[in-house]
Amino acid sequence: MPLIVTQAIVLHAFDYLETSRVLRLITREAGVQSVIAKGARRTRGRVGTGVDLFAEGEAQIYIKPTRDLHTLGAFDVTSSRAGLALEMPRFTAASALAELTLRIAGDEANAAMFDGLSSTLDTIAVESGEAVVERALAGAWQIIADAGFTPALDNCAACHSALESGAMVAFSHPAGGALCDSCAQRAAVARRLPPSARDALRRWQSGAPAGELTALDARAHQRLLREFIREHVTSDDRPLRAFTAWETDFGAAPAGAV
Repeated sequence: MPLIVTQAIVLHAFDYLETSRVLRLITREAGVQSVIAKGARRTRGRVGTGVDLFAEGEAQIYIKPTRDLHTLGAFDVTSSRAGLALEMPRFTAASALAELTLRIAGDEANAAMFDGLSSTLDTIAVESGEAVVERALAGAWQIIADAGFTPALDNCAACHSALESGAMVAFSHPAGGALCDSCAQRAAVARRLPPSARDALRRWQSGAPAGELTALDARAHQRLLREFIREHVTSDDRPLRAFTAWETDFGAAPAGAV
């Protein structure tokens, strides 16, 4: 039974029988893996009670080649990220990122995605207010970029002609990004994307912050992200429950201009 020793982040966890837990991890060397942590609910053991949602550490995983559920031999926590549980906006943002990662990542190594998620969770754990949603949006678009689903922003997604950098453009999820005026007229569905929103998307995809967002802009960007995920990332009709909870944190304000 091969042993993998790798950095891992807990993305999902649930109790199993009286003393064990089943965890879904994203690992730096082996992508997303499902493991059973036997005895994890005991106070003593190599996999202790500190291994909870969003915790990061060194995992020892015994791989069973013919099975989807492997055995977690040990998990040495290096960061529990307890701050994510102190404020609901932090927790729901982290949950939405975990849900996106589970939908988009496979069982192959993607070090850039792992490192980006780790850094984003660290930042969210200490932020407050609108900075939480801004950093979560940045983390989500970076995850999407690391998976190879980057939307077109500077060239038309349909005809590939260059777009004026400071112009209002149409954004079509089915087409895969921004459209020139000519292609936008033929698009069945398209949103108007102002220059500031397009610049924010550019920054987020490169891992840079986009600056302060208003609550209205945050809601609009969440909606744009959700629609893009449904069009290009998810392969089934399962609801994005964590993402829905994240969006409702921002009240009943109407969506903005994105």
